Amino acid sequence: MSNLLEMINVTKQFPGVLANDNVNFMVKKGEIHALLGENGAGKSTLMNILYGLYKQTSGQILINGEELEIASPNDAIKLGIGMVHQHFMLIPPLTVVENIILGLIQGTFLNIKDSAKKITEISKQYGMNIDPYAKIWQLSVGQQQRVEIIKVLFRGAKLLILDEPTAVLTPQETTDLFKMIRRLAEEGHTIIFISHKLNEVKAISNRVTVLRRGKTVGTVQTVDITKDELARMMVGRNVCFKVDKVAAAPKQTILKVDNLTALNNKGLRALNNVSIEVRAGEIFGIAGVDGNGQSELVETITGLRKAISGNVYLNDKNITNLHPREILESKVSHIPEDRHRMGLVLGMTLKENFILQTHYKVPFSKGRFKFLDWKFIQEHSCKLIEEYDIRTPNENVLAQNLSGGNQQKLVLAREIFRDPDLLIAMHPTRGLDCGAIEFVHKKIVEQRDDNKAVLLVSTELDEIFALSDRIAVIYEGEIMGIVDPDKITIEEIGMMMAGSKAEQVGA
Repeated sequence: MSNLLEMINVTKQFPGVLANDNVNFMVKKGEIHALLGENGAGKSTLMNILYGLYKQTSGQILINGEELEIASPNDAIKLGIGMVHQHFMLIPPLTVVENIILGLIQGTFLNIKDSAKKITEISKQYGMNIDPYAKIWQLSVGQQQRVEIIKVLFRGAKLLILDEPTAVLTPQETTDLFKMIRRLAEEGHTIIFISHKLNEVKAISNRVTVLRRGKTVGTVQTVDITKDELARMMVGRNVCFKVDKVAAAPKQTILKVDNLTALNNKGLRALNNVSIEVRAGEIFGIAGVDGNGQSELVETITGLRKAISGNVYLNDKNITNLHPREILESKVSHIPEDRHRMGLVLGMTLKENFILQTHYKVPFSKGRFKFLDWKFIQEHSCKLIEEYDIRTPNENVLAQNLSGGNQQKLVLAREIFRDPDLLIAMHPTRGLDCGAIEFVHKKIVEQRDDNKAVLLVSTELDEIFALSDRIAVIYEGEIMGIVDPDKITIEEIGMMMAGSKAEQVGA
């Protein structure tokens, strides 16, 4: 196979940050080529250059041997390059079809009907089940990811860049996506697959290029390298994939959810008489296919969504439908599922984001008039940046300029520092590399061992099994059962995620 794409000595310099340092990246026509690297290694920056969102400081881009200037995404689309971004490029108030045809409109009239029909055909062809007339804000995170994939296919790209495409997908959805990717490659498409999940890279790619700290480490045939060797190339050290933890010693109940019922954004019942208890000194996992009530459960517990019946108790205090600030001040920390929408203010600096919920309290504010103590805030921010290995030039960088994984570590650092009785961690390792996942898992287990109650919500079954002391499976807003991870298989959990009760699978 000849090289379809060559990026030669590509360098990208931002103020204070060298994101890409003479990177060389070659992709052959018709292959599935994985681009691997730890958070902040420069993968997304390199692909944003290829897609025309950034202009390289120096270096060449060749398509089919011809050097080209890609000045904008329109240039990339005309060249047959499509990109599915890690963070969605969608406008929430618009419908699916409006988002997909945005920028492609020509002539006086919008051909919404024909476009919707084509979207429905693509959706059915690849089993994505997306309503073209649904508003983006009404869709779950997983459904929004599917819209992004449909958008690229709708525009007829021949070279597809998939930036963390499985980060919000269930195992079954990932299997379906991989079938689609292989079919596209067989039809002559070329795929650049960016992922932190080494099992996925091994399963789907022909070759792998690894970046570390903005430089090319090397390119290898996937069949010739092990998962451990890939991890070592990524982070420069050996990585332990097994979560090291002793048996839990749970104590008093911290969180009690009693017959909780709530509606989703469409006014339909999302939670139906949900009851769970989370105790101090345990990690209580919630497993389920994305969109089955996990978001609504966490939002109702944290006061972001009203319960229509039932109660939520924290340390025996009824906190049902209290204001979110009052709930957080009751010693609850919340790592939200969408760090951009709910976890960070992207236009603020790191040090400002570190104090979002506590800026009005000592030691961040002092004196009668509660003036911010910026010297202390700076020292505090630098300490967390170092402890959590957040890759940034300094604490004055805007949150929007961090990589997704480093943004996630910022949220984690802030929420754990608040010393909660209850830590709610929703998809805490979404978009993180293997080294960062190892670190986050260690921090979550430390919270459990420090007698905190941890409510873990994840669609990653490996993560649920590795961390949880008990697992509740949710399906269409109902709890199918609460099980011991040592006494049930992943296959049985999968059956419960599809609607079987615990007793039906023998759990």
